[in-house]
Amino acid sequence: MSSLDRRRFLALAGGTGSALALAACGGTSKAPQAPTGGNGGASYSGPKVTVAFWNGWTGSDGATAQKMVDEFNAANPNVQVKMNVFQWADFFQKLPAAVQSGNGPDVAAMHIDDMPTQAAQQVIVPLDDVASALGLKASDYAPAVWNGGEYQGKRYGIPIDVHNLGLFYNKTVMEKNGLDPNKPPATKDEYMQALDTLKGKGVQGSWVSPFQFTGGFQFESLLWQFGGDVFSSDNSSAAWNSDAGVQALTWMVDLVKNGYSPKNVGQDADYIALKNGKNVFNWQGIWQVNDVATLKTYEIGTAPLPKIGSTGGVWGNSHQFVLPRKKSNDADKTNASRFFINWFTQHSADWAKSAKVPAQNAQAQGADFKAIAGLQSFAEDVQFTHFPPSVAGIDDALAELYTGVQSAVLLKQDPAAALTAAAGRANKILADNKKKYGA
Repeated sequence: MSSLDRRRFLALAGGTGSALALAACGGTSKAPQAPTGGNGGASYSGPKVTVAFWNGWTGSDGATAQKMVDEFNAANPNVQVKMNVFQWADFFQKLPAAVQSGNGPDVAAMHIDDMPTQAAQQVIVPLDDVASALGLKASDYAPAVWNGGEYQGKRYGIPIDVHNLGLFYNKTVMEKNGLDPNKPPATKDEYMQALDTLKGKGVQGSWVSPFQFTGGFQFESLLWQFGGDVFSSDNSSAAWNSDAGVQALTWMVDLVKNGYSPKNVGQDADYIALKNGKNVFNWQGIWQVNDVATLKTYEIGTAPLPKIGSTGGVWGNSHQFVLPRKKSNDADKTNASRFFINWFTQHSADWAKSAKVPAQNAQAQGADFKAIAGLQSFAEDVQFTHFPPSVAGIDDALAELYTGVQSAVLLKQDPAAALTAAAGRANKILADNKKKYGA
């Protein structure tokens, strides 16, 4: 279904535990260094080698990646990449054990919020030399994308893409009910006016999901739009129970209470309803762009998220290349792995066809990417996109946020109480993780 497989989030806690043996002192031990990689991957002129590449791209993005790997292999006979794809939960079970046994892959891809935990447990190693050799710099990327690849002052990730939230809207149903299908709402007033029009025609126009996919992401986007943040500036405590957080969650809950959304929306029911004409506006991930393009009965458009608050705010994440720790230094394989990373990121417009925004600004602004239908609004929103902070074990704390959002959207707790209770649970997790992984 999506590059961000929800099973990764549900099972990630189990996946990280097996890696603890890699770093007996958590994140406090000295991080291992990557083997020397020649020219950092700018080119490869060594003997024929096979590079093992692991990722969790089980959906259409996996097919796109395999096509790109095949093209790379055909163009570079001395570097043959063998790609292994796992469910994300299985990926994080297998990777630490494989690294520990000396049978880990040469290169892998993971999300921004996975890298700090894997770095703290010494499953992956710094690759500052790759970024330096290839001349990559912060100005090449949106700040959140570039900074998201760092952990404790070292670079662990080479950015591949951005995948963020956007507004999907059913043009067919809008037009049928007297709304302009070419003018999706961009502000709170426009959004509510459209919902009132639809409600008057018997259509519940903005279904609110109580689940992380994608109600939890909607809440985070609204939190930033109202001027709040998920964590404190030093990431030591949850900050989502601020006034901004209460405003954001209250707005979502009021959509349910006031009949703009059904109660008790099931997992993915909001998205399914969009596709069958029962829902009109869906805060959904870029990964569904190719899916809605196949519809015959309804035409679905995409637009930047409406600004319900006073500023832009969009949930997002990023795939980045990482280098797993190796027990031995095969200089040829090391340089070949970096060469593959360089090649893949330079072909980001091809990768974008799997419904992604290229991480590099130049490629996101290039003609090849702009020719891909349905993605431009997501690229426009990259400037407002926020990513999970670079803190080991951060997903454990975020899970409590999503539980709190769910409780409020299901009308089991009022927004302030739900967020405060979730913050209390998260703060304990953050303190425990600091001891577990090191400062």
